[in-house]
Amino acid sequence: MSKKKSILLALVLTFVMLLSACSGNTNKAAESPQPTKEPQASAPEKDAVEPGIDTSKEVKLKMIFVGPKPVDYDTVFAEINKKLKEKINATIEGEFLDWSDWAQKYPLKLAANEDFDLIYSANWAGYNDQALKGGFLDLTEELLSTYMPKTWELMPESSWDQSKVNGKLYMVPQNRGESVEKLILYREDLREKYNLPALDSPEAYANYLKTIAEKEQGVIPFTPETGDWKLHNLDRVLLKQQFEWNMLDFDLPIGFKLTDEKGQIFNVYETEEFKGLLSYYKDLADNNSWSKNVLNNKNDHQQDFKEGKTASITHNMGTLGALKAAMERENSPFKAALADITPDKKKSQAVATQNGTSIHATSKNAERALMFIDLMQNDAELHNLMMYGIDGVHYTAVGDNKYQSTDKSANYTGFSNWSFNSDLNRDDVAFPEEASAMEKSWQETVYHYPLETFVFDNSKVKTEVANVSNVMLRYAIPLEYGAIKDVDKGLADLQKQLGSAGIEKIIAEVQSQIDAFLAAK
Repeated sequence: MSKKKSILLALVLTFVMLLSACSGNTNKAAESPQPTKEPQASAPEKDAVEPGIDTSKEVKLKMIFVGPKPVDYDTVFAEINKKLKEKINATIEGEFLDWSDWAQKYPLKLAANEDFDLIYSANWAGYNDQALKGGFLDLTEELLSTYMPKTWELMPESSWDQSKVNGKLYMVPQNRGESVEKLILYREDLREKYNLPALDSPEAYANYLKTIAEKEQGVIPFTPETGDWKLHNLDRVLLKQQFEWNMLDFDLPIGFKLTDEKGQIFNVYETEEFKGLLSYYKDLADNNSWSKNVLNNKNDHQQDFKEGKTASITHNMGTLGALKAAMERENSPFKAALADITPDKKKSQAVATQNGTSIHATSKNAERALMFIDLMQNDAELHNLMMYGIDGVHYTAVGDNKYQSTDKSANYTGFSNWSFNSDLNRDDVAFPEEASAMEKSWQETVYHYPLETFVFDNSKVKTEVANVSNVMLRYAIPLEYGAIKDVDKGLADLQKQLGSAGIEKIIAEVQSQIDAFLAAK
């Protein structure tokens, strides 16, 4: 739908809503959330809401975030709530699912139908699955254009399209492009100490890890992220990026080549590339490149890196760049550097569902929740509060689009406010120049592939997906981290178990959907 048509529709809907309010027509209430009609108790800020929307009843919203509760949550959210009260007569309460157990608690929140209005959502947090289970509200054009007109106007249509599941929308995605490629953050002081070559290839990285393991007592060469299992970040560097693949879902061993116009998928664990990667990993494991207790490690790998306990970690550019900047700001005794060990490979960008916000299907305040998202993405004052905290306390604004961290910045960070990313975002003035240059070069060479907007509907193979996921945890991860002595036998066992779990049925279903998707383009 064109924007002109959208604006016209919004005006028509506003007129229809006024007529409905006057006639007392309640039939529509069963179809979609309606504004409250109680007598006005506290008038919101003039011109803050669209004409025809009644915000006279104060509403308390609750949102589920992933990540730890910020130390200064109470202070910052008190400021946010002052502004929300003025603008839409609402307040927001956050509940936070810590990184250590969010993956277990997140689906339970929805399965138990707990009382909340909004929830962070993302492709890597099971967005499609939860949408198909009915956990999220179907966001119609009427709802979006009426209650979040700025977002509706500014969001690219491609982002809305990428966020649809079976043709319906269950997420308001972030409104800012984001790279999903993984980098290595490593101890440059140790590389220099042992006069090692630049870390610009998987071989150079392996050499670095084995050297640290041999010569640097008390430092673990590499520590993975807790909970980052199945096709984890290092797999993404050494399989996805190295061989220019993409994975359908990082919880399934199903991949495809970026350049394949026909979209033929394959079982990653049956490829020669994966077999070669197992040899690479086994060599590293045998040379003590990670802890013997790696599978049970619960430590925060970023904190371990800051404290010098580990010599390298993997994550995306934004996270690692921010960590490096923080270490420099805090005068860390360790010199950190970023490495792209697949520098000449095609780079891809995150689809819109990388970060977003969904409305709980049973929310009693869906219309006000949408207005809240609209403000978080498009109101500069509220956006800055949500993303960076209080100006002068948690950050110092620099011009219109940059900020400088303060000694209180760490008290308001680390949780999933990324769903409100937009063009109002500020960049850290201390963000490493090497990362900014790398990011710029990636953006200039982003590769758009045929399956970029494909979304897998797993409703016909739910049991098989769950079974395969369990096999990956039980058989693949110990194999990758060198806990299985006989790699060939371990790989054979993995493939046998995948067969029993139903991997072929999943692949057939996925291929059928992809073929239909490409035929319809």
